[in-house]
Amino acid sequence: MAGLVVKPRARILHGHDWVFSGEVLKVFGSPADGDVISLKDGRDHLIGSAIYNSKSQIVARRFSRRRQDLDLDFFQRRIAQAIEYRARRGVDSRLCRVVWSESDGLPGVIVDRYGDKVVLQTLTLAMDLRKALIVEALKSALGPSIRSIIERNDTAVRRVEGMETQTGVLFGETPGELEIELAGLRVTIDPMQAQKTGFYLDQRPHYETVAQCAKERRVLDCFTSQGAFALACAKAGAAEVTGVEASAESLASARRNAERNGLQVEWIEQDVFAFLRATEKNGAEYDLIILDPPSFTKTKGGLRDALRGYRELHVRAFKLLSRDGLLATFSCSHHVTETIFDQTMADALVDARRSARRLRRFEQALDHPVLPTLPETEYFKGVLLEMMPGR
Repeated sequence: MAGLVVKPRARILHGHDWVFSGEVLKVFGSPADGDVISLKDGRDHLIGSAIYNSKSQIVARRFSRRRQDLDLDFFQRRIAQAIEYRARRGVDSRLCRVVWSESDGLPGVIVDRYGDKVVLQTLTLAMDLRKALIVEALKSALGPSIRSIIERNDTAVRRVEGMETQTGVLFGETPGELEIELAGLRVTIDPMQAQKTGFYLDQRPHYETVAQCAKERRVLDCFTSQGAFALACAKAGAAEVTGVEASAESLASARRNAERNGLQVEWIEQDVFAFLRATEKNGAEYDLIILDPPSFTKTKGGLRDALRGYRELHVRAFKLLSRDGLLATFSCSHHVTETIFDQTMADALVDARRSARRLRRFEQALDHPVLPTLPETEYFKGVLLEMMPGR
């Protein structure tokens, strides 16, 4: 088997599973992009099997510490293990992330399940080349209850691996909109068209938690997307709820979801930053503000600009909060670590001349497991803050 010899200080020798281009000491056996390769240290000891792509900055991603090929049996075992883990943790198997990439030993593979519909993403070349095997393994693992397996490979991440973007049906019928139950709400999603794979499953445990704070409060849900936080708060007895979203398509979905559940929300189609600036000038005030923006940066190089955006966002939110108001704020940018996120909020509090107490932290849902040795598997963080009156 062809492979790589890694340099003595390569991070894979210290628990990580990736080999970056600058960590390669030698290539042997002329591997092709998408091949399974052997990884060795400088003493010719095998340190695992990996997928290879010379076009990527991450030239190798280890998926086993032994010699292992990517055959049907392998995919069946790994997917079965992923399903068993979620069942053991009490995750609803019909509405969850079934496979979360390296966290389930399948680098670049994401599988989300919405009832009898499954959405697949293959974000690494080797896994994309074996897409048919993954589909067969999913059909075997999930059984006849699955009516569709949909490909949502329309993310820009694929271009880093030298792949084209594409969507389509890999198995079964072409799905239309489908209804899911979430936080006691009936929500319709379109797995072929909506953002990500159809819905933000990583927020699923947090809708009800935030909504518990909403009773008789004036609520502002920024970046409302399909309206889940806003609707959960309205259902929980909020005095009034406003949802702000720049995407007309997402807001149309939010309106339909509100009608379906018989809930009253004021929907505003506008850029959130522009809305917050105008609202501050008008002297408006809210008792609960939710900030759940899309990722502000996908790269480390974009971190500085992202932090400016986060800081402005929080300053304006703090200025709009009532004297004992609450802020539920989230970041899905991996490069914005929890420490950086905390410091950004602290700086924003100083700028806004407000004080706050932290009530709780929010973490990734259990169906998005984190590997301590692979920090890249953790991208989600959130905080619930309470303003301190008289400070």
